[in-house]
Amino acid sequence: MRTTLLSVSFLYLLLTVAHAQSGVKRYLYVAEPGIRNYLEYGGHGILVYDIDDNYKLVKRIPTGSLDAAGHPSNVKGVCVSLATQCIYVSTIKSLMCISLQSEKLLWEKVYEAGCDRMAISPDGLTIFQPSFEKDQWYVLDAKTGEVKEQVVLKSKAHNTIFAPNGKAVYMEGLASPYVTVVNPKNTSKQRQIGPFSASVRPFTIDGKQSLLYGNVNELLGFEIADLKTGKMIHRVEVPGFEKGFIKRHGCPSHGIGLTPNEKELWVADGANQRMHIFDNQQMPPRYLSSVALRDQPGWVTFSMDGRHAWPSTGEIIDIASKAIIHRLADEKGEIVQSEKVVEIHFQGGKAVKKGDQFGLGRKK
Repeated sequence: MRTTLLSVSFLYLLLTVAHAQSGVKRYLYVAEPGIRNYLEYGGHGILVYDIDDNYKLVKRIPTGSLDAAGHPSNVKGVCVSLATQCIYVSTIKSLMCISLQSEKLLWEKVYEAGCDRMAISPDGLTIFQPSFEKDQWYVLDAKTGEVKEQVVLKSKAHNTIFAPNGKAVYMEGLASPYVTVVNPKNTSKQRQIGPFSASVRPFTIDGKQSLLYGNVNELLGFEIADLKTGKMIHRVEVPGFEKGFIKRHGCPSHGIGLTPNEKELWVADGANQRMHIFDNQQMPPRYLSSVALRDQPGWVTFSMDGRHAWPSTGEIIDIASKAIIHRLADEKGEIVQSEKVVEIHFQGGKAVKKGDQFGLGRKK
Protein backbone atom coordinates (compact mmCIF):
# COMPACT_ATOMS: atom_id res chain seq x y z
CA MET A 1 0.00 0.00 0.00
CA ARG A 2 2.85 2.42 0.85
CA THR A 3 4.44 1.87 -2.58
CA THR A 4 1.09 2.44 -4.28
CA LEU A 5 0.48 5.67 -2.39
CA LEU A 6 3.97 6.94 -3.22
CA SER A 7 3.40 6.16 -6.91
CA VAL A 8 0.04 7.95 -6.82
CA SER A 9 1.60 10.98 -5.13
CA PHE A 10 4.44 11.17 -7.67
CA LEU A 11 2.08 10.93 -10.65
CA TYR A 12 -0.20 13.55 -9.11
CA LEU A 13 2.82 15.85 -8.65
CA LEU A 14 3.75 15.47 -12.33
CA LEU A 15 0.20 16.29 -13.43
CA THR A 16 0.09 19.28 -11.08
CA VAL A 17 3.30 20.66 -12.60
CA ALA A 18 1.86 20.16 -16.09
CA HIS A 19 -1.28 22.12 -15.20
CA ALA A 20 0.78 24.90 -13.64
CA GLN A 21 2.94 25.20 -16.76
CA SER A 22 -0.18 25.48 -18.95
CA GLY A 23 -1.42 28.41 -16.85
CA VAL A 24 -4.62 26.57 -15.96
CA LYS A 25 -5.75 26.57 -12.32
CA ARG A 26 -8.21 23.92 -11.15
CA TYR A 27 -10.55 24.53 -8.24
CA LEU A 28 -13.26 22.62 -6.43
CA TYR A 29 -16.23 24.81 -5.46
CA VAL A 30 -18.16 23.46 -2.46
CA ALA A 31 -21.57 25.03 -1.74
CA GLU A 32 -22.66 25.16 1.91
CA PRO A 33 -24.74 24.22 3.81
CA GLY A 34 -24.61 21.23 1.52
CA ILE A 35 -25.95 18.64 3.97
CA ARG A 36 -29.49 19.85 4.73
CA ASN A 37 -29.05 23.15 6.62
CA TYR A 38 -26.34 21.82 8.95
CA LEU A 39 -23.73 24.52 9.52
CA GLU A 40 -21.33 22.18 11.32
CA TYR A 41 -20.15 20.71 7.99
CA GLY A 42 -18.66 23.85 6.48
CA GLY A 43 -20.78 26.80 7.52
CA HIS A 44 -22.40 29.08 4.93
CA GLY A 45 -21.09 30.16 1.54
CA ILE A 46 -18.94 28.63 -1.18
CA LEU A 47 -15.63 27.12 -0.10
CA VAL A 48 -13.00 27.09 -2.86
CA TYR A 49 -10.22 24.49 -2.84
CA ASP A 50 -7.08 24.40 -5.00
CA ILE A 51 -7.04 20.94 -6.58
CA ASP A 52 -3.42 21.37 -7.66
CA ASP A 53 -2.26 22.35 -4.17
CA ASN A 54 -3.47 19.26 -2.31
CA TYR A 55 -6.97 20.74 -1.98
CA LYS A 56 -5.81 23.71 0.04
CA LEU A 57 -8.66 26.00 1.08
CA VAL A 58 -8.24 29.21 -0.91
CA LYS A 59 -11.24 31.30 0.13
CA ARG A 60 -14.85 31.44 1.19
CA ILE A 61 -17.29 33.28 -1.09
CA PRO A 62 -20.28 34.77 0.76
CA THR A 63 -23.75 33.84 -0.52
CA GLY A 64 -27.22 35.19 0.20
CA SER A 65 -30.45 33.35 0.97
CA LEU A 66 -31.12 33.83 4.68
CA ASP A 67 -34.54 33.16 6.16
CA ALA A 68 -36.51 35.56 8.36
CA ALA A 69 -34.53 34.42 11.41
CA GLY A 70 -31.20 35.03 9.64
CA HIS A 71 -30.43 31.37 9.00
CA PRO A 72 -29.29 30.00 5.62
CA SER A 73 -31.56 27.70 3.63
CA ASN A 74 -30.56 24.19 2.54
CA VAL A 75 -28.45 24.26 -0.62
CA LYS A 76 -30.01 21.97 -3.22
CA GLY A 77 -27.78 22.25 -6.29
CA VAL A 78 -24.88 23.96 -8.02
CA CYS A 79 -23.94 24.53 -11.67
CA VAL A 80 -21.70 26.78 -13.76
CA SER A 81 -22.02 28.72 -17.03
CA LEU A 82 -18.95 29.61 -19.07
CA ALA A 83 -21.16 31.88 -21.18
CA THR A 84 -22.19 34.09 -18.27
CA GLN A 85 -19.04 33.40 -16.18
CA CYS A 86 -21.28 32.68 -13.20
CA ILE A 87 -21.86 29.96 -10.64
CA TYR A 88 -25.45 29.22 -9.67
CA VAL A 89 -26.54 27.91 -6.28
CA SER A 90 -30.09 26.79 -5.58
CA THR A 91 -31.70 26.53 -2.16
CA ILE A 92 -35.14 25.24 -1.19
CA LYS A 93 -36.49 28.76 -1.83
CA SER A 94 -34.34 30.55 -4.39
CA LEU A 95 -31.70 30.51 -7.09
CA MET A 96 -28.57 32.64 -6.75
CA CYS A 97 -26.28 33.85 -9.55
CA ILE A 98 -22.73 34.75 -8.45
CA SER A 99 -20.03 36.20 -10.69
CA LEU A 100 -16.91 34.05 -10.91
CA GLN A 101 -14.76 37.15 -11.41
CA SER A 102 -16.11 39.66 -8.88
CA GLU A 103 -17.54 36.94 -6.59
CA LYS A 104 -20.52 39.25 -6.03
CA LEU A 105 -24.12 38.08 -5.86
CA LEU A 106 -25.57 39.38 -9.14
CA TRP A 107 -29.14 38.31 -8.44
CA GLU A 108 -31.23 36.00 -6.33
CA LYS A 109 -34.66 34.94 -7.56
CA VAL A 110 -37.37 33.46 -5.37
CA TYR A 111 -39.75 31.09 -7.15
CA GLU A 112 -43.22 30.40 -5.83
CA ALA A 113 -42.80 26.62 -5.76
CA GLY A 114 -39.20 26.70 -4.47
CA CYS A 115 -36.10 25.07 -5.97
CA ASP A 116 -34.26 21.75 -6.04
CA ARG A 117 -31.22 20.37 -7.91
CA MET A 118 -31.11 22.13 -11.27
CA ALA A 119 -29.31 21.48 -14.56
CA ILE A 120 -27.80 23.93 -17.06
CA SER A 121 -27.55 23.61 -20.84
CA PRO A 122 -24.09 22.96 -22.36
CA ASP A 123 -24.12 26.47 -23.89
CA GLY A 124 -24.72 27.89 -20.40
CA LEU A 125 -27.79 29.91 -21.36
CA THR A 126 -30.74 27.87 -20.07
CA ILE A 127 -31.43 26.37 -16.66
CA PHE A 128 -34.02 23.69 -15.99
CA GLN A 129 -34.89 24.42 -12.36
CA PRO A 130 -37.06 21.85 -10.58
CA SER A 131 -39.42 23.22 -7.98
CA PHE A 132 -39.00 22.00 -4.42
CA GLU A 133 -40.81 18.67 -4.70
CA LYS A 134 -43.82 20.28 -6.39
CA ASP A 135 -45.48 19.82 -9.79
CA GLN A 136 -43.29 21.87 -12.12
CA TRP A 137 -39.86 22.59 -13.52
CA TYR A 138 -39.03 26.21 -14.35
CA VAL A 139 -37.18 26.84 -17.61
CA LEU A 140 -34.99 29.88 -16.88
CA ASP A 141 -32.87 32.39 -18.74
CA ALA A 142 -29.44 31.87 -17.14
CA LYS A 143 -28.53 35.53 -17.62
CA THR A 144 -31.50 36.93 -15.72
CA GLY A 145 -33.24 34.09 -13.92
CA GLU A 146 -36.49 34.99 -15.66
CA VAL A 147 -38.98 32.17 -16.26
CA LYS A 148 -39.37 31.36 -19.95
CA GLU A 149 -41.83 28.49 -19.47
CA GLN A 150 -42.80 25.71 -17.09
CA VAL A 151 -42.83 21.94 -17.56
CA VAL A 152 -45.52 20.39 -15.38
CA LEU A 153 -45.12 16.66 -14.62
CA LYS A 154 -46.76 16.44 -11.16
CA SER A 155 -44.10 14.00 -9.95
CA LYS A 156 -42.61 15.95 -7.01
CA ALA A 157 -39.79 17.52 -9.05
CA HIS A 158 -36.29 16.63 -7.93
CA ASN A 159 -33.01 15.71 -9.68
CA THR A 160 -32.39 16.95 -13.24
CA ILE A 161 -29.69 16.21 -15.83
CA PHE A 162 -29.04 18.15 -19.02
CA ALA A 163 -27.49 15.82 -21.61
CA PRO A 164 -23.92 16.90 -22.50
CA ASN A 165 -24.94 17.18 -26.17
CA GLY A 166 -27.78 19.53 -25.25
CA LYS A 167 -30.47 17.45 -26.94
CA ALA A 168 -32.31 16.09 -23.92
CA VAL A 169 -33.19 16.90 -20.32
CA TYR A 170 -33.74 14.05 -17.85
CA MET A 171 -36.22 14.86 -15.08
CA GLU A 172 -36.83 12.74 -11.97
CA GLY A 173 -39.56 13.17 -9.39
CA LEU A 174 -39.72 11.72 -5.89
CA ALA A 175 -43.24 10.35 -6.48
CA SER A 176 -42.59 8.57 -9.77
CA PRO A 177 -40.99 5.26 -10.87
CA TYR A 178 -40.24 6.93 -14.22
CA VAL A 179 -37.64 9.40 -15.50
CA THR A 180 -39.12 11.80 -18.05
CA VAL A 181 -36.98 12.84 -21.03
CA VAL A 182 -37.80 16.24 -22.54
CA ASN A 183 -36.62 17.92 -25.73
CA PRO A 184 -35.28 21.29 -24.45
CA LYS A 185 -36.19 23.02 -27.73
CA ASN A 186 -39.77 21.75 -27.61
CA THR A 187 -40.72 20.68 -24.09
CA SER A 188 -44.02 19.22 -25.28
CA LYS A 189 -41.98 16.39 -26.80
CA GLN A 190 -41.58 13.97 -23.91
CA ARG A 191 -41.03 10.29 -23.29
CA GLN A 192 -40.74 8.17 -20.16
CA ILE A 193 -38.03 5.77 -19.05
CA GLY A 194 -39.19 2.92 -16.83
CA PRO A 195 -41.01 1.93 -14.82
CA PHE A 196 -38.32 1.21 -12.27
CA SER A 197 -39.20 -0.91 -9.22
CA ALA A 198 -39.84 2.16 -7.05
CA SER A 199 -39.49 5.93 -7.14
CA VAL A 200 -36.22 7.00 -8.77
CA ARG A 201 -33.72 8.95 -6.69
CA PRO A 202 -30.21 10.08 -7.83
CA PHE A 203 -29.33 8.85 -11.31
CA THR A 204 -26.76 9.25 -14.07
CA ILE A 205 -26.37 8.55 -17.78
CA ASP A 206 -23.53 7.37 -20.00
CA GLY A 207 -21.92 9.61 -22.60
CA LYS A 208 -23.71 8.02 -25.55
CA GLN A 209 -27.08 8.34 -23.79
CA SER A 210 -27.71 4.64 -24.17
CA LEU A 211 -28.08 3.71 -20.49
CA LEU A 212 -29.50 5.31 -17.36
CA TYR A 213 -28.34 4.13 -13.93
CA GLY A 214 -30.52 5.03 -10.96
CA ASN A 215 -30.91 4.58 -7.25
CA VAL A 216 -34.45 3.70 -6.23
CA ASN A 217 -36.26 3.65 -2.90
CA GLU A 218 -35.66 0.61 -0.69
CA LEU A 219 -32.71 -0.68 -2.74
CA LEU A 220 -29.11 -0.92 -1.60
CA GLY A 221 -27.76 -0.83 -5.12
CA PHE A 222 -29.12 0.45 -8.43
CA GLU A 223 -31.23 -0.29 -11.50
CA ILE A 224 -30.40 0.26 -15.17
CA ALA A 225 -32.64 1.27 -18.05
CA ASP A 226 -32.07 1.12 -21.80
CA LEU A 227 -32.61 4.67 -23.06
CA LYS A 228 -33.48 3.50 -26.56
CA THR A 229 -36.29 1.17 -25.55
CA GLY A 230 -37.17 3.02 -22.34
CA LYS A 231 -37.26 -0.27 -20.42
CA MET A 232 -35.59 -1.16 -17.12
CA ILE A 233 -33.19 -4.00 -17.91
CA HIS A 234 -31.12 -4.75 -14.78
CA ARG A 235 -31.49 -4.63 -11.00
CA VAL A 236 -28.24 -4.90 -9.04
CA GLU A 237 -27.99 -5.30 -5.26
CA VAL A 238 -24.77 -4.60 -3.36
CA PRO A 239 -23.50 -8.04 -2.22
CA GLY A 240 -22.42 -8.76 1.34
CA PHE A 241 -23.99 -5.67 2.97
CA GLU A 242 -27.30 -5.19 4.73
CA LYS A 243 -29.62 -2.22 4.70
CA GLY A 244 -29.58 -0.36 8.02
CA PHE A 245 -30.32 2.97 9.66
CA ILE A 246 -29.90 5.98 7.38
CA LYS A 247 -29.87 9.54 8.66
CA ARG A 248 -30.99 11.29 5.47
CA HIS A 249 -32.83 10.86 2.17
CA GLY A 250 -34.92 7.85 3.19
CA CYS A 251 -33.29 5.33 0.82
CA PRO A 252 -30.31 2.97 1.35
CA SER A 253 -28.38 4.18 -1.70
CA HIS A 254 -28.56 7.93 -2.38
CA GLY A 255 -25.67 8.73 -4.69
CA ILE A 256 -24.49 7.16 -7.93
CA GLY A 257 -21.94 8.12 -10.57
CA LEU A 258 -19.93 6.87 -13.52
CA THR A 259 -16.22 7.60 -13.71
CA PRO A 260 -15.60 9.81 -16.77
CA ASN A 261 -14.18 6.85 -18.74
CA GLU A 262 -17.24 4.80 -17.68
CA LYS A 263 -15.13 1.86 -16.55
CA GLU A 264 -16.52 2.03 -13.02
CA LEU A 265 -19.85 2.78 -11.37
CA TRP A 266 -19.75 4.11 -7.80
CA VAL A 267 -22.76 3.72 -5.50
CA ALA A 268 -23.40 5.23 -2.07
CA ASP A 269 -24.33 3.17 1.00
CA GLY A 270 -25.60 5.30 3.86
CA ALA A 271 -25.99 2.75 6.66
CA ASN A 272 -22.59 1.13 6.09
CA GLN A 273 -20.81 4.45 5.43
CA ARG A 274 -19.23 3.27 2.20
CA MET A 275 -18.87 3.85 -1.50
CA HIS A 276 -19.31 0.60 -3.43
CA ILE A 277 -17.45 0.24 -6.73
CA PHE A 278 -18.67 -1.83 -9.68
CA ASP A 279 -16.95 -2.90 -12.89
CA ASN A 280 -19.04 -1.23 -15.59
CA GLN A 281 -17.24 -2.92 -18.50
CA GLN A 282 -19.80 -5.73 -18.38
CA MET A 283 -23.57 -5.92 -18.07
CA PRO A 284 -24.83 -5.99 -15.47
CA PRO A 285 -21.92 -4.28 -13.65
CA ARG A 286 -19.96 -6.54 -11.28
CA TYR A 287 -19.09 -5.63 -7.69
CA LEU A 288 -15.36 -4.93 -7.19
CA SER A 289 -14.69 -3.33 -3.81
CA SER A 290 -15.74 -0.70 -1.29
CA VAL A 291 -14.22 2.36 0.37
CA ALA A 292 -15.09 3.09 4.01
CA LEU A 293 -15.96 6.74 4.72
CA ARG A 294 -16.11 8.99 7.80
CA ASP A 295 -19.88 9.50 7.61
CA GLN A 296 -22.96 8.47 5.66
CA PRO A 297 -22.58 9.45 1.99
CA GLY A 298 -25.47 11.02 0.07
CA TRP A 299 -23.76 11.87 -3.21
CA VAL A 300 -20.69 11.27 -5.37
CA THR A 301 -19.09 12.93 -8.37
CA PHE A 302 -15.65 12.90 -9.97
CA SER A 303 -12.85 15.16 -11.16
CA MET A 304 -12.89 15.89 -14.88
CA ASP A 305 -9.57 14.11 -15.40
CA GLY A 306 -11.02 10.95 -13.87
CA ARG A 307 -8.40 10.73 -11.13
CA HIS A 308 -10.39 11.63 -8.02
CA ALA A 309 -13.76 10.68 -6.55
CA TRP A 310 -15.61 13.22 -4.39
CA PRO A 311 -18.16 11.64 -2.06
CA SER A 312 -20.33 14.06 -0.11
CA THR A 313 -18.49 13.14 3.11
CA GLY A 314 -15.51 15.27 2.06
CA GLU A 315 -12.88 12.62 1.41
CA ILE A 316 -10.76 12.81 -1.74
CA ILE A 317 -10.38 9.27 -3.13
CA ASP A 318 -7.77 8.29 -5.69
CA ILE A 319 -9.78 6.27 -8.22
CA ALA A 320 -6.87 4.08 -9.37
CA SER A 321 -5.75 2.91 -5.91
CA LYS A 322 -9.05 3.49 -4.03
CA ALA A 323 -6.99 5.22 -1.33
CA ILE A 324 -8.25 8.26 0.58
CA ILE A 325 -5.60 10.87 -0.13
CA HIS A 326 -7.12 13.94 1.54
CA ARG A 327 -10.08 15.17 3.59
CA LEU A 328 -11.66 18.58 3.09
CA ALA A 329 -11.58 20.98 6.04
CA ASP A 330 -12.60 24.58 6.67
CA GLU A 331 -10.60 27.56 8.00
CA LYS A 332 -10.67 26.09 11.50
CA GLY A 333 -9.66 22.62 10.42
CA GLU A 334 -13.20 21.32 10.96
CA ILE A 335 -14.78 18.62 8.77
CA VAL A 336 -16.36 19.82 5.53
CA GLN A 337 -19.12 17.83 3.84
CA SER A 338 -21.41 18.73 0.95
CA GLU A 339 -23.55 17.04 -1.68
CA LYS A 340 -23.20 20.10 -3.94
CA VAL A 341 -19.74 20.49 -5.48
CA VAL A 342 -18.46 21.44 -8.93
CA GLU A 343 -15.01 21.72 -10.55
CA ILE A 344 -13.99 24.88 -12.42
CA HIS A 345 -10.80 25.59 -14.40
CA PHE A 346 -9.47 29.13 -14.80
CA GLN A 347 -6.95 30.60 -17.20
CA GLY A 348 -6.05 34.28 -17.19
CA GLY A 349 -8.76 34.94 -14.62
CA LYS A 350 -11.49 33.49 -16.82
CA ALA A 351 -13.39 30.24 -16.32
CA VAL A 352 -12.49 28.04 -19.31
CA LYS A 353 -13.81 24.62 -18.32
CA LYS A 354 -16.35 23.31 -15.84
CA GLY A 355 -17.48 20.02 -14.42
CA ASP A 356 -20.89 18.81 -13.32
CA GLN A 357 -22.46 18.06 -9.96
CA PHE A 358 -23.58 14.68 -11.33
CA GLY A 359 -21.17 11.83 -12.04
CA LEU A 360 -21.91 11.68 -15.76
CA GLY A 361 -20.26 9.27 -18.17
CA ARG A 362 -18.07 11.07 -20.70
CA LYS A 363 -17.22 8.27 -23.13
CA LYS A 364 -18.31 9.10 -26.68
